[in-house]
Amino acid sequence: MAILPSMLVITELLLLLSQTSFATDTITQSTPLPDDGRTLISKDGSFELGFFSPGSSSNRYVGLWYKNIPVRRVVWVLNRDNPLKDNNSGELIISKEGKLLLLNHNQSLVLWSTNTKASSPIAQLLDSGNLVLRNEMETSFLWESFDYPCDTFMPEMKFGPNLKTGLERRLTSWKSWDDPSSGDLSYAMVVTNNPEGFMWKGSTKYSRTGPLTGPQSTAVVGIKKNPLYDYKTVTNEDEVYYMYTLKNKSVITIGVVNQTLSVRLRVLWVPESKTWNGYQSFPQDSCDVYNACGDNGRCIIDGSPMCQCLDGYEPKSPKHWNVMDWTKGCVRSGNWSCGVKGRDGFRNYVGIKTPDTTNSWIDGKMTVENCKAKCMENCSCTAYTYLNSLGGGTGCSVWFGNLKDLRVSLTGQDLYVRTHASDIDTKHGHGKKRLLAVSITVSIVLVMILAISYVYVTKTKYKVDKEKIMWTQENNEGVLEDFELPIYDFATINKATNNFSINNKLGEGGFGPVYKATLHDGQVIAVKRLSGNSGQGLKEFKNEVILCAKLQHRNLVKVLGCCIEGEEKMLLYEYMPNKSLDYFIFDTIQSKLLDWSMRFNILNATARGILYLHQDSRLRIIHRDLKASNILLDGDMNPKVSDFGMARMCGGDQVEGKTRRIVGTYGYMSPEYIIHGHFSIKSDVFSFGVLMLEIICGKKNGTVKHYEKDHNLIWHAWRLWKEGIPNELIEDGLRDSCILPQVLRCIQIGLLCVQHFPDDRPDMISVVMMLGSEITLPQPNEPGFLAQNVVIEGKTSSTNGVTMSLLTAR
Repeated sequence: MAILPSMLVITELLLLLSQTSFATDTITQSTPLPDDGRTLISKDGSFELGFFSPGSSSNRYVGLWYKNIPVRRVVWVLNRDNPLKDNNSGELIISKEGKLLLLNHNQSLVLWSTNTKASSPIAQLLDSGNLVLRNEMETSFLWESFDYPCDTFMPEMKFGPNLKTGLERRLTSWKSWDDPSSGDLSYAMVVTNNPEGFMWKGSTKYSRTGPLTGPQSTAVVGIKKNPLYDYKTVTNEDEVYYMYTLKNKSVITIGVVNQTLSVRLRVLWVPESKTWNGYQSFPQDSCDVYNACGDNGRCIIDGSPMCQCLDGYEPKSPKHWNVMDWTKGCVRSGNWSCGVKGRDGFRNYVGIKTPDTTNSWIDGKMTVENCKAKCMENCSCTAYTYLNSLGGGTGCSVWFGNLKDLRVSLTGQDLYVRTHASDIDTKHGHGKKRLLAVSITVSIVLVMILAISYVYVTKTKYKVDKEKIMWTQENNEGVLEDFELPIYDFATINKATNNFSINNKLGEGGFGPVYKATLHDGQVIAVKRLSGNSGQGLKEFKNEVILCAKLQHRNLVKVLGCCIEGEEKMLLYEYMPNKSLDYFIFDTIQSKLLDWSMRFNILNATARGILYLHQDSRLRIIHRDLKASNILLDGDMNPKVSDFGMARMCGGDQVEGKTRRIVGTYGYMSPEYIIHGHFSIKSDVFSFGVLMLEIICGKKNGTVKHYEKDHNLIWHAWRLWKEGIPNELIEDGLRDSCILPQVLRCIQIGLLCVQHFPDDRPDMISVVMMLGSEITLPQPNEPGFLAQNVVIEGKTSSTNGVTMSLLTAR
């Protein structure tokens, strides 16, 4: 179940209404709530309920919001689909019959009413934000707003149906930012043998989070232990629901369904910054779209192609499949028949988000062995898995018929799919044979290509070294990998860039020039062309080709293809119209276009992109060249990390490595990397810390003795921090408009990131948490200053500072 509180930036800024609030939390038959500025306030002052008009709308609604949060976020609307049309036109009362009613100004029309009555009624706003109707001397509720949520999921609120009464507690988006009426996007618990959450667009399933029972990590956003909240799930004959409670009520968390086709999860209010903040939403990518690959197809977000049939299956419509229309899914191939001894078995798929549970059955106590036998004896059973991974696996979940909405997930589990014995890879025997056969074939083809290339190069007297002949790269772990990107011919790119016209040139780095290009279908892209005299290019080019085919994240630049033809080597990227971050923050004119809210959004989004590289991508990736010029900005000024030429992949739990070839940009590299060649996820954290300080200060770190008393920006920031005047680090143009507590918190986080010893630095998930919450921060230790006793050798020019090829220390 994945409707969880956590973190996400909520961008709407609703103006505060000037209201007079009375210290009451109740409505009685003698004290109604009119639309004259008066409001209800919960006893502890956390919540406020009153009349309001959203955005530029003149319609009037009764809404609920957090009392002490100046950026008003309305979390519940009583009459969302039946507004009042004029100011001072409504009144919330308790009728003689004991009903809670919303009337128009002359009390001639009932716009909203509870369906229950009370004998001695009061309506009370509780400290939880729950508006309840009860008898005055009783504690039980006759009616409560938590049973009728709008677009927001709050602590202590149940999400899921009451099977006994038929009440369905679902979330439904606002129609627009200034219209709280019910939109067409909703999120609801679907009751099956193993209930799970679904997102709906109208009456169509749009996305699915995963089952409520079993390993919660298989959900797209898994339920996990955390320092912010406790949770519980309930499944019985009366009701099915998920609910969470806060461990620390000073950290306010909500979840939101909005009209942009997403469930905004893990949303926190940060008092210092006076903003809603966070890092996650759902769906996360194309594989989260419901049944994206059709029945019996599995979605692999970094796969090529993205959709692939299960073993023993083939596309139902090859014609549609070949044009990447996967919706018709896959059907069994060959003459497979159920129940034939020795010809029927189960293929184990590792790391799978389990299928739609509509046609499923579970038994929480059954062993895995019995689960397999249970599925084997029924020819309608197509797959099984366990519910609990502890102790070798217990509990059983089986599926019947077609398997829907399969995807590969880092938090997925083993799924055993019924298939013909020849397609089974349980003990890897057949799989190894097939892999060996493919490897031998590929090796022979590669040898032939290399031989032909060598003869050609020799005859034409090109002085090309061994690296330039190989079009596959032995990666860091010694595994030979092919790049998996669409390949474009040189003529197409030449035409698209108008013969690489100077007018199309966007910039140039250590790799070579970058051009704007327009393809024949009108798509605008960016083309990075390997310079013939680049000292760093070829190896980094091949590394980037291999990596970028596997990376998919909203805060990473998307690579669309490549061109390898003769001496030409090019990468094709999505076009980023606002260039790179350094174009703004280091320019006295352009920097004025980036206010603090935009800079803070850039910091948060960049951190999420790096977190994906370190933790959520298929392999851990250490970027090794994080800097302002490698943060590109799209049309909405959203940042995307780019340039993976120097990145390194790490297998499994590996988080560090060592090299004799130091690459990166001076000013962003950590001390242990510069001096000893040690790189790790913590060296990327160091680079991000430098970037944070640069965004706040508006000046580069790389220029030694830029400041009168200090050797570089890190030194400068540390001195100001120790002297108790860190606000002097803030760029002059930001000081009057920024949220000072938020900026100071970011300075502290930046200094934590650039501490001298890697073990002292936080990891990126901690950085994201620190940026998006008010968790108390530790005091930073002395940073790695990158002092003067470092000698640089073998410099090559770069867009932003010096790109290192070799560095030694005295």
